[in-house]
Amino acid sequence: MKYLIVGLGNIGPEYELTRHNIGFLTVDRLADKESISWESSRLAFKSEFKYKGRSIHLIKPTTYMNLSGKAMNYWMKELNIPKENVLVLVDDVAIPFGSLRMKPKGSAAGHNGLKNIEALTGGQNYPRLRMGIGDDYPKGRQVDYVLGKFTQDEFIELPLIMDKAIEMILSFCTIGIERTMNQYNN
Repeated sequence: MKYLIVGLGNIGPEYELTRHNIGFLTVDRLADKESISWESSRLAFKSEFKYKGRSIHLIKPTTYMNLSGKAMNYWMKELNIPKENVLVLVDDVAIPFGSLRMKPKGSAAGHNGLKNIEALTGGQNYPRLRMGIGDDYPKGRQVDYVLGKFTQDEFIELPLIMDKAIEMILSFCTIGIERTMNQYNN
């Protein structure tokens, strides 16, 4: 069984520790835990490892957030991985910071990365792990907030949140989305 884990984010040092890059940060942490390195490949940085008999492929699209679907679509086809075995890690302002929610499908809810994935992969029917970044910003300042860096307090909590997300990713790949949602969604 093969799985594709897509961490969403923007490339470049100016985006590295921003809220919008929580998907990148989480797959980076997973790669570190598995002692695997990234290689620059077509439309993405790519890595892979084996876990309980599964081949787990990680990508960080190099297309920038708004064109994430291009990389996801390419690697799904290249690796012959069905959409139900793809998990997209995405930041979500509608969820409190630190909350994690896995869903089998859903709307883009205004997220440009998800809008592009929907457009290029044929709809909303793909699993995603929504990673709460909160909505502590004044009206009209959402872009500044999501492209802003984590606060000091958030940064201290981030490793525990990413570790729980990694547990959820590995659970998704082994026991499936329904059981993972029942066990972990908060």
